[in-house]
Amino acid sequence: MIDLAEIHVIAGAGGNGAVSFRREKFVPRGGPDGGDGGKGGDVVLETDLGLTTLAHFRHRRTYRAQDGKAGAGGKRHGSNGQPLVLKVPVGTVVRAGDRAWDLDRPGVSVTVARGGEGGRGNARFATSVRQAPNFAERGLPGEALFLRLELKLLADVGLIGLPNAGKSTLLRAVSRATPDVGDFPFTTLEPVLGVVEAGIDAFVMADLPGLIEGAHAGVGLGHQFLRHVERTRVLVHVLDAAGDDPLQAYETVRREVELYDPRLARRPEVVALNKIDLPEARAKADLLAASFAGRQVVKLSGATGEGTRDLVQLLLRLLKETPPEAAAEGPGGLPVLRPRERERLEVERDDGVFVIKGRKAEEEAYKLGAGGYEALDELQERLRRMGLERVLRRAGAAPGARLRVGEVELEWHG
Repeated sequence: MIDLAEIHVIAGAGGNGAVSFRREKFVPRGGPDGGDGGKGGDVVLETDLGLTTLAHFRHRRTYRAQDGKAGAGGKRHGSNGQPLVLKVPVGTVVRAGDRAWDLDRPGVSVTVARGGEGGRGNARFATSVRQAPNFAERGLPGEALFLRLELKLLADVGLIGLPNAGKSTLLRAVSRATPDVGDFPFTTLEPVLGVVEAGIDAFVMADLPGLIEGAHAGVGLGHQFLRHVERTRVLVHVLDAAGDDPLQAYETVRREVELYDPRLARRPEVVALNKIDLPEARAKADLLAASFAGRQVVKLSGATGEGTRDLVQLLLRLLKETPPEAAAEGPGGLPVLRPRERERLEVERDDGVFVIKGRKAEEEAYKLGAGGYEALDELQERLRRMGLERVLRRAGAAPGARLRVGEVELEWHG
């Protein structure tokens, strides 16, 4: 099962605004009529119940949404770029730097990269003073992100234990799942889901491949398996009752789960003493059960089905007592909304040039930097409204100083 993927997504760039003037017979002063460019397409991730792995991202790493179209004369706006919708399985966690999204329900979608704004055409800059603006804005590029996708199985019950404890055999006994079964360790190399039905009730059980000592630190395939334990509500710790030291086996796996995430150790747990169809296991089962005083213990045989009905009934009761974890919200059950912090302009000196730093300032420079003298005058006016004069004088600049904003250089009018 492919449960990890790393991809590069690029939202569409905005279309450029148009520089155009109305030219018609008997209309000598038609004026500017350049239209706006369209917005670039977003990149959206959406859950799909028909998917169970991330394998469709294996052979392609870069995904790009459609760019917006450029504006045209006659105040015609360019069309918006189509969003790119990428389907992922339910239970996918998406990470991009310090941001993360948890797509844990069917039909959930999230916009991970936003398309660039379209540039405005010259018709938008006409005023009573500037009646024939000869410039337009360029469209902004779309966001580009590297995403890490992690699939965490959505199961109600997780089977954990050392290799060859009989987890796959137990899952076969209580559901219609058909995991590989063999008499050697690590027969199961990937998690397997099965639906356990008991009358009108049902729940999902996951066979999580055997853990070994050091799994919490990534030894063996530890991280790949422990990731799937996170979403389970109840754990079934399967022990080979005929093994050399079942108590040591229990402590080993229990320690790895707790070191990986202490919250998992607080989940409801059932100890399943397996393989009691073997005489030596049945003889040891009563002594072992006494060693787990205070814990839920079931003696069973996945091979013959003995005791599995008792296990299923116990799990149904525990699941009713253990609701899914609720998402964290603000006070009163409502999300906390806060205004975006206003961006401040910053100035640095670089070989006699004052370099203006700030996301919004650099966006405005990108829009107007290739539009000629009129566009540069408009850029300087927008920077003035952002507080450019104050920060320049504080930095010791005087009118006539050279400024650099992004890749654009201009002279400060003062």
